[in-house]
Amino acid sequence: MDNQTVLYKQTGNIVTITYNRPNHQNAINGQMRQELNDAWNKFQNDEAAWVAILTGSGSTFCGGADLRDSTGSTGDFKGTFWEKPTINSFESGKEVFKPVIAAVNGPCVGYGLTAVTFCDFVLASEKATFCYPEVTIGIPTIVGAIRLPQRINWADAMELLLLGKPISATRAKEMGFVWKVCGSEDLMEEAEKLAQNLCQSAPLAVRATKEVATRTRNMGWVEAVRFGETMRIVANQTDDATEGKTAFKEKRKPEWKGN
Repeated sequence: MDNQTVLYKQTGNIVTITYNRPNHQNAINGQMRQELNDAWNKFQNDEAAWVAILTGSGSTFCGGADLRDSTGSTGDFKGTFWEKPTINSFESGKEVFKPVIAAVNGPCVGYGLTAVTFCDFVLASEKATFCYPEVTIGIPTIVGAIRLPQRINWADAMELLLLGKPISATRAKEMGFVWKVCGSEDLMEEAEKLAQNLCQSAPLAVRATKEVATRTRNMGWVEAVRFGETMRIVANQTDDATEGKTAFKEKRKPEWKGN
């Protein structure tokens, strides 16, 4: 068994989750799958954790599924074929409404790329590449095929999904998938700076806003507005909402508590 395959570090309200199998190109095996799921559950449930940064150790972000040690890499499924759960990880759409930043430091493949499609901001090193190689070995990409066309233009999504070839960070930014390309030495500093800026906003208001943005994509206009206004009423009952209004009146910086 590998040593700790996922690193979880919290500094203040910022959590960094790191793929940590550098000798295996940070490819996901059964142990890493369990540790990844545990890390995202911990982040989601910790009220003091406001923003997450996802990155990789060494020179690779994530090498996708470990084809040499694939048992459990997609998680543990129980029941018959038709009863398998499909949302059992961050990569498959676990609902995390706290902001998540991807700091892509190198090759980002398969599962790793699917995880990035669920991140709110994608910062990439100039050495980063992005690839869905599944079709080149006779396997369809599923969650990536659902997610990518929602984020970028159709033909750009198909370039990644159907050609199975890596693209550069510059090309990914041109597509609108990468938000910012950084020098390798500046990547984590830029990600942490962005995380700190996100922590200046009220965390519960941020989560409510992200949830509204996420859920209303598939709603009609009236339903979307009604849902959003309901979320506003709920958020306005929090202590942070009171603190924000008080700080504004007193012309001072608010002190968010996350409640």
